[in-house]
Amino acid sequence: MYRSVEEIKADIDNVKHISDELTAVSMKLGHDGSITREVGSVLLQAEPSLYENYSFITAFNWLSSGGKTAFLQDANTIIMRPDELVEVLRHLRETLKTLTRVTSYARSKTLAQRKPEDLRAIREAGLDRLHVGLESGNDDVLAAIRKGVTSAELIEGGKKAMEAGFQLSEYWMPGLGGMDRWRRHAEDTARVLTAINPHYIRSRPFIPSPRTPIYEDFEQGRLKLSSRHERLEELRVTIEGLDVTSRVCFDHMMNSWKNRYGGLLFHQDYEGYKFPEEKPLVLELIQDGLSAGC
Repeated sequence: MYRSVEEIKADIDNVKHISDELTAVSMKLGHDGSITREVGSVLLQAEPSLYENYSFITAFNWLSSGGKTAFLQDANTIIMRPDELVEVLRHLRETLKTLTRVTSYARSKTLAQRKPEDLRAIREAGLDRLHVGLESGNDDVLAAIRKGVTSAELIEGGKKAMEAGFQLSEYWMPGLGGMDRWRRHAEDTARVLTAINPHYIRSRPFIPSPRTPIYEDFEQGRLKLSSRHERLEELRVTIEGLDVTSRVCFDHMMNSWKNRYGGLLFHQDYEGYKFPEEKPLVLELIQDGLSAGC
């Protein structure tokens, strides 16, 4: 459902109202406006119904963790009419003054369809960072998973986001091509990511989810999954093909390949490995995992 600007602004105003109440209680308790557990307890004792108030709990948790960042929910915020999204972002920034970063999901196809000047206006209004699910750079794999986008559109959308000034994270799925398409999936993904050269490239190894078309393909034998060892070999091909100045990240528990000592092959912090400087290191780690049987 497409939400109106007024409805979204009301949500933002509600967060501000809760923030002001919490800050007032904090000041009264001598906490100089800091939002602590004690502040929350005082409000909950005075108004027990707040235990059931999702808005209060969410706003409290956000403020107690610093209140510095915001994430615009839903899978593709950029689908909003550009002028309306700009209005919402300006209201968000003007209302919640502590924000230092605003992030959202976006789809490559939508980014490709947006005018460069609209994307720049959205960026300047206060949207800093985009997370995009690239999944694969191979057109056959993209068609098989019904992604609704081509590799050319992935490149166009990613380039437009970069040129508009967003910080861009692109996510790909090792193993998504299965045993039949693994090499084309690996090589074309590297090709597309190289063309975009995003700030971050994040690995999310593929696991078929029940009640999805691709899971039915897996159950009925049309999709043959690669082994952990084969998937690591695929990863080697992708990494070798990357010619980027990105940070390549394995910041998810599914990146669980093991080294010869039984520990995690890759560190899983959010910043990952800096390319091209640490590309040889990543390839060395992959070879270590392959030698250890991962």
